[in-house]
Amino acid sequence: INQELRDLDLKKNLEIKIRLCEQAEELLLEPNVIRAFNSLQKLHERWRETGPVPRENKDDIWERFKAATAKINKKHQEYFEIRKTEQRKNFEAKKAICEQIEEINEMELTTHKDWSDRSKEVINFQKVWRTIGFAPQKDNNKIYTRFRTVCDKFFDNKREFYAQNKELQQNNLQLKTDLCIQAEALKDSTDWRKTTNDLINIQKQWKEIGPVPRKQSDILWKRFRAACDYFFDKKAEHFSNIDSEQIENMNLKNELIEEVTNFKASDDVNMNLEKMKEFQRRWTEIGHVPLNKKDDIQKRFRDVINMLFDDLSIDETERNLLKFKTKMATIFETNRGQDKLRMEREKYANKLKQLETDLVLLDNNIGFFAKSKKTESLIKDVKRKIDQTKSKIEFLREKVRVIDEMDQDDD
Repeated sequence: INQELRDLDLKKNLEIKIRLCEQAEELLLEPNVIRAFNSLQKLHERWRETGPVPRENKDDIWERFKAATAKINKKHQEYFEIRKTEQRKNFEAKKAICEQIEEINEMELTTHKDWSDRSKEVINFQKVWRTIGFAPQKDNNKIYTRFRTVCDKFFDNKREFYAQNKELQQNNLQLKTDLCIQAEALKDSTDWRKTTNDLINIQKQWKEIGPVPRKQSDILWKRFRAACDYFFDKKAEHFSNIDSEQIENMNLKNELIEEVTNFKASDDVNMNLEKMKEFQRRWTEIGHVPLNKKDDIQKRFRDVINMLFDDLSIDETERNLLKFKTKMATIFETNRGQDKLRMEREKYANKLKQLETDLVLLDNNIGFFAKSKKTESLIKDVKRKIDQTKSKIEFLREKVRVIDEMDQDDD
């Protein structure tokens, strides 16, 4: 009886260890290497707690369990070796960023533009830093402390610069106050073209003047904006009263919409493009329509034009540019259309300037990352961003050119 009980016990232990082997082999499919390794340790504990198996199965069952164990341990070791290499690359990249900011801290910055440009660079470095993973454990806190120290030093120096330039801000306050007075003197003028140009020049001067004391900044801006808006609202109201001409324009635009709707594209892509450009040019040349009909007729024109764009077999960039021309023509038809067009141009010009600055920073990033062979992945990512930025710059230049042509045509 004792022998039978012992045989049953051995058989039960064998079944348990077979299941442990199966579980160990299942861990080979676990994507999380750490979780697989920790789970394997628990299986080993259960293996040790399980009693003997029949002698004829002892070696086979152990070899099976040991083989799965060896594979998981190998994956665990490889994981940490790869992570160690990546962390070393991260350390080199973070070290390079610290060195770049330390170089900036050694520069002599004496103007608002200097500090503005360098601030953008430091902020860009901070963004890049956040995309980089951990450094090795023994270096991680040290390199972060170094980074935090050089950033704090830069912004402390910046605060000190502006604290010492209160006199400059007071001078800027006087200059902007003078511009407010000039704008207020022009706001009741009915010489629409000359006064428009004068106010646009004043607005440009405003942007070229540096910061003013924070307490006066918002109040002064609202005063300046109110004077400009008063004139441009009066100008828009004046031109909105030219009813008979606008009704004729509406009829012409309805006819053009009908012509666009009935247009059948040919197999000649270039001819189709020229026709589309002609439609948009004619639309812009017709002029304003009655205010209460403006939104509806503009939407109808954009809808039929966009349908044609989508049907044309042309490059996506060209299609988007043509749609943009239609959008600008629509804006031009609104109240204060020319002014809004110029505001659109300023918006895209500012974006263009920012992208050009970003491109310089990205080129600089290539330069300092290139100093290390351990930052190849970062260099590849920066090059991709450079190509994207160049494409955006080219497209924005085309947008600005479109607006400039419309503005010149109106003059």
